[in-house]
Amino acid sequence: MDAIYVGIDVSKDRLDVHVRPSGEAFAVARDGKGLEELVARLQAISPALIAVEATGGFETIVAAALAGAQLPLVVVNPAQIRHFAQAVGQRAKTDPIDAAVIARFVEAVKPEPRAMPDQEARLLAELVSRRRQIIEMIVAERQREKRAENVRVRKSLARHIKVLEKELPEIDNDIDTLVRGSPVWRAKEELLVSFPGVSNTLARTFLAEVPELGALNRRQIASLAGLAPFTRQSGRWKGKSMIGGGRAKLRAGLYMAALSASRYHPQLKVFYRRLVTAGKPKMVALIAVARKVLTTLNAMLRDQKPWQPA
Repeated sequence: MDAIYVGIDVSKDRLDVHVRPSGEAFAVARDGKGLEELVARLQAISPALIAVEATGGFETIVAAALAGAQLPLVVVNPAQIRHFAQAVGQRAKTDPIDAAVIARFVEAVKPEPRAMPDQEARLLAELVSRRRQIIEMIVAERQREKRAENVRVRKSLARHIKVLEKELPEIDNDIDTLVRGSPVWRAKEELLVSFPGVSNTLARTFLAEVPELGALNRRQIASLAGLAPFTRQSGRWKGKSMIGGGRAKLRAGLYMAALSASRYHPQLKVFYRRLVTAGKPKMVALIAVARKVLTTLNAMLRDQKPWQPA
């Protein structure tokens, strides 16, 4: 029998489903009853792989329901689907058509499914995300306060800043309690912070954004973060290798770790200076440092060994 592949397009109120190679298509509501129906229908056909497109958080409950039912699931990047649709000449765009494109994509590419984070991991990810949002709002409000000329507006901004500054330590305390309450996460955090340049905040960002850390090889983990260089070559022409894609929040955390490592880490400081001296742009050298930081952290968690100076 042919392997069965399923594409699901997620919107706010409903889920459009397309099954290949049969071509069967149906839709269910994005609520408790609809998810129960979806799980039952998919369990009945035993698909080889199900793909859900990441859609700004709407896919989370769907992915959780499918993963909880032990169905093979992968959450795909919308950019990949968009480029695949362009490649196959699919210009029309409706929810059922999008579901069919997702199904064709997963049938052709067969991306590797990964286990969904458990409930505590998702909570940590949300808390870390909320902490980042609060910091961004504080920075934005302070900039507005500097530009505001009206006294009432400045007072309003000052009050909002105080509320946000009060909320920040509470979020930090929630994150600390969650991490310290889990022996597994506590052990992982202690391993990560043993690396020079990785603070407790960065360690918790890595735990939240990349639960796969320690379970993948160095090429896979670099690709996951969008730090794997892609070769650009055609005939005699050879362009510069570039990075792209991956998890932006993880990459931002790695950038901060790389900045610190390029100044204070014994080996990576020398590595960074050697690249710059050889004529590499500083940003290229910093990305190389970030990639080394990531692969080192991955190896530390894989081997359950703290960082040791060479």
